[in-house]
Amino acid sequence: MRDGSERAEGTPEYCAIESAMEVLGGRWKLAILKELLAGTRRFNELKRALPRITQRMLTRQLREMETDGLVIRTVYREVPPKVEYSLTEIGRSLDGIAEQLDTWGRWYRARCAVEPGADSESPAAGSRDVDTELPVVRT
Repeated sequence: MRDGSERAEGTPEYCAIESAMEVLGGRWKLAILKELLAGTRRFNELKRALPRITQRMLTRQLREMETDGLVIRTVYREVPPKVEYSLTEIGRSLDGIAEQLDTWGRWYRARCAVEPGADSESPAAGSRDVDTELPVVRT
């Protein structure tokens, strides 16, 4: 199995965001990360927390995150087998970024909320009266 550094090694220095996207890209990785930031989870706990993800996709995303050094998979040798997922130090380092993205996502949804009957081509058209200022990011 390859380690996550292989993705970063092939990326030019000026494309650091590309390295981040290689590791974090994927529809579910940040949602999984957010769940694991709250603590260690078993597979079925993650599946219940993310009901729209398929079992196959959850398995795939967890494997990729493990390969990239974000997640630790711990298997307990018992019957039935017990498997837990937790974040590595690298995974935990994304806490602030995940929080900022969560804040931005909530702002974006509120900003682009379309009232019934509004022009569907323009998400901002007919927007509800919401604070349109970008969220303040505190570091």
